[in-house]
Amino acid sequence: PVFAGLNGSAIENFSCVIYNVSLMNCTWQAGRDAPGDTQYFLYWQNSRYDNEMECELYIKDESGRNTGCRFQNVKIEPERAYFLVNGSSKESLIQFYDEYILLYEIEILTPPLNVTANCTRDSNCNITWQPPRISHMVHERCFEYEISIQNK
Repeated sequence: PVFAGLNGSAIENFSCVIYNVSLMNCTWQAGRDAPGDTQYFLYWQNSRYDNEMECELYIKDESGRNTGCRFQNVKIEPERAYFLVNGSSKESLIQFYDEYILLYEIEILTPPLNVTANCTRDSNCNITWQPPRISHMVHERCFEYEISIQNK
C-alpha cells in the first residue's frame, strides 16, 4: 500500500508489554528519515466497541520527542486492540504506523500467589500455589508452571 508522507518517516520498532495486571508500556523509535522537528502521537482502541483514545502519558526522549506511552487500568479484551502512531512536522508529511495486537499475548504474568512448601524429614515435599492475578478470564488449565528447587 502507498501511504502519504515522506518515506522512512514513520516510527520503527513499535512494541508493547502489559505488566502488574493492568499497566502497559508501548515504545517506538523515530523514523530514520523523519525531519528533526517530527513529533509522534499514539492513538489506540482496546476493542471495536471502545472509543479511540490518545495516549495520556507520553514517554519522551532528551529532545522532547514522544517515543512511548504509559497506560494504566488496561483491561485485556479477547479481540485485537488497534494502535495508530502518526506524526507531524513543519517540513513534510509524516507516514503513519498502525498495528493490531492481541493484548493477552504481550502480558508478562505476575508470580503465582501463596506459594507454600511443606517438606518432611525424608525429603518428600508438597508444594502448592494459586494462579497469578490477571486482568481477564482464563481457565486455570491454561497456566504452566516450572519449579526450580535451589537448596535441598
